Amino acid sequence: MSHNHNHLSTSNNYNKAFLAGIILNVLYILVEVSYGLLINSMALLADAGHNLSDVLGLLLAWGAAYLAKTASNEKRTYGLRKSTILAALFNAILLMIAVGAISIEAIRKFISPEPVQGLTMMVVAGFGVLINALTAVFFMKGRDKDLNIKGAFLHMAADAGVSLGVVIAGFLIYSTGWLWVDPAISLLIILVITIGTWGLLKDSFYLSMDAVPKDIDFQEVENYLNGINGVTEVHDLHIWAMSTTETALTAHLVIPDETKDDYFLKKICDDLHSKFGIEHSTIQTEKSAQSSNCKNNYV
Repeated sequence: MSHNHNHLSTSNNYNKAFLAGIILNVLYILVEVSYGLLINSMALLADAGHNLSDVLGLLLAWGAAYLAKTASNEKRTYGLRKSTILAALFNAILLMIAVGAISIEAIRKFISPEPVQGLTMMVVAGFGVLINALTAVFFMKGRDKDLNIKGAFLHMAADAGVSLGVVIAGFLIYSTGWLWVDPAISLLIILVITIGTWGLLKDSFYLSMDAVPKDIDFQEVENYLNGINGVTEVHDLHIWAMSTTETALTAHLVIPDETKDDYFLKKICDDLHSKFGIEHSTIQTEKSAQSSNCKNNYV
């Protein structure tokens, strides 16, 4: 039996990005709530509420990134790597909760429109576009390799879109006096956020259930193992995410003429890493399928 640990870490240190994003958003929330109450703008208050969920989301993602570096011990043999997956899941749930709260208030404003100062909305929300877009850029590079970072990126990108929608609403209200535009834009923004968040929610939920990461083709991995010279059968093949950046695999290979050395096993682990990005591989070799003692025969 052989195992291999090829540790991949996110290419950048995101501590400064998390800190800068949190500080910028907290300051902006204070400004947005103040002006939202002052001019009675549902869109501004909705954006502020969404920003607050983003700050909580950033704190979750940052905390998870830190916990993922925690060393393993006798009780937690994988350390706390899985916290990054849970943070991504909680981030998606937070976004959905924010969407529900904003929807209720937007519908209420739709039924009973209230006076809004469109010009002030435009100016305040304009700053929001800049702040949230800048924060999203901090996480852009790592979003494709780390679902936790992707959660932070989606939060910020969604907020930039929300703020842009508020700018448009402010312009239309200032130009036409149509008060219904304020809640209407809020509902449109909610639809965009929901669509963008669904993928994150689904992916993070599946990973928390130890599903195969979506960027790994299970059949291709199985075909590779079956194609190894001397292997007649592959069974007990399992692939799962240890964190949002690390994938693990276990497999039993049936090799009747088992004369392979440690280099043979190391080569398999190295190939699994280079071909499929699997960092933690554990391979067990057997001379016959009947020798397997890991198949579950219990009901």
